[in-house]
Amino acid sequence: MSITRETSQFLEVRNARYGEIFLLSPGQGGTLRAEVYNTTGLNDCPPERWSALDANSLAREAEVPAVWLNGPRFWLMDRITVFQVGDVRSFQGLEARWVAAMDLPAGFELSGAGSERFYKDVTISRDTEWLFAAGKPAYQLLDTDGRTYFMQAYSHIVDDTLTMDALPGLGDRLQLPEGWIYREEIPERDISLRTVTGEAHILQDEFENTYMLLTQ
Repeated sequence: MSITRETSQFLEVRNARYGEIFLLSPGQGGTLRAEVYNTTGLNDCPPERWSALDANSLAREAEVPAVWLNGPRFWLMDRITVFQVGDVRSFQGLEARWVAAMDLPAGFELSGAGSERFYKDVTISRDTEWLFAAGKPAYQLLDTDGRTYFMQAYSHIVDDTLTMDALPGLGDRLQLPEGWIYREEIPERDISLRTVTGEAHILQDEFENTYMLLTQ
């Protein structure tokens, strides 16, 4: 696989549907190494194509121990800038581009209702900038250390009826860790979430919505 320093922008992506395919291999110290492929800019992750994907068959075709199908999802920022991209691959007819790599901690559960995997900060290697436009709602988690995580995407993995209009009331459904806060904010200025030294810190709630840490 080739990875190049190349700048690409995707505009007006708020509420755009996408899917991700994780190619999983053993990492160091019991971790899982995930190579992440994303459909953004190639297709809108058509439901019939996505639902037809078979993770076991994909793993055999990609010659990796396992594949995780992470989606469908819907972006919540307004502009995406990518500074490093990789090859485009066809996954049983669905095209996706390499966008990131991440090491999942030992014992990390990829799916299921167990609370151990939610609200846990993990590091992902990518070079991107998410822009949240002024005057539009942003949904955030605030932890007890004063850190703010912006919801970058909501998910249909757990609740396929979830919509953007339902996000203001999502906090009533979340089982937040003690002291954490979920809130909606309308920023007065554009907010940029840029990866620092090629890394982003992300976490998920129990609906598998994904959040990225705001760094100063």
